[in-house]
Amino acid sequence: MSKKVLILSGSFRKHGNSDLLCDEFARGAREAGNEVEKIFVNDQKINYCRGCGVCNTTHKCIQKDDMEGILDKMVKADVIVMATPVYFYTMNGQMKTLIDRTVPRYTEISGKDFYFIVAAADDNRAHMEKTLEGFRGFTQDCLDDAHEKGIIYGTGAWNIGDIKNSKAMQEAYETGRRIA
Repeated sequence: MSKKVLILSGSFRKHGNSDLLCDEFARGAREAGNEVEKIFVNDQKINYCRGCGVCNTTHKCIQKDDMEGILDKMVKADVIVMATPVYFYTMNGQMKTLIDRTVPRYTEISGKDFYFIVAAADDNRAHMEKTLEGFRGFTQDCLDDAHEKGIIYGTGAWNIGDIKNSKAMQEAYETGRRIA
């Protein structure tokens, strides 16, 4: 049975290392017969959460930007891939802002499978744990019935394209292929 796979690429750089890993994941998932959509988060207008609390009762954000459409796609997806370059040992600002803005409908993002893609110049996977803690704080502590299915570590990738000849590219492709 085909699944709806939503890839949220948090990179500032199109064809940057984490974005390239997203593309390989998508290629594998498509080849496995799944419906795949990738959103390049940097191309979206997503304002910062203002903490006004209105959405706690209305389940709608007062801000008018692209987040409403992204939330619709997150709710409809079976699988969500969240990808970010690692900046100072955590996810970048775009991804954090996107997560903050899920509040109006985060209770509807339930029963999803999650994959995380992290890319960094550092070769030490342990230095990426704070990034993963941030993702897990969202998926495990805030969402109902979220299932962490895999992590792709793109290590040793500083310049655009450094990731191309790494094992992580093959791992991203194979992980996407396993979605069924």
